[in-house]
Amino acid sequence: MWKPILSAPFGRNLELAVFDEDGEHALVFPCIRGTEGWKNAATGARIDIRPTHWRDWASERNAAGKSDAFGDRP
Repeated sequence: MWKPILSAPFGRNLELAVFDEDGEHALVFPCIRGTEGWKNAATGARIDIRPTHWRDWASERNAAGKSDAFGDRP
């Protein structure tokens, strides 16, 4: 279940949904919210994004296949 971005916790691996010129989609890598913004959880690199929703990152779910940002995955 997607949650509003303002409720995103700090310091946890999260799956983020973003809107861009192609529409809405989920990022394919986990992100961590820090006091200075968002970081790629795998590399630690800061990323310049403005996500709209979040949910806990589940690597098993993401490995199963891609779907649209707001769809349910198996």
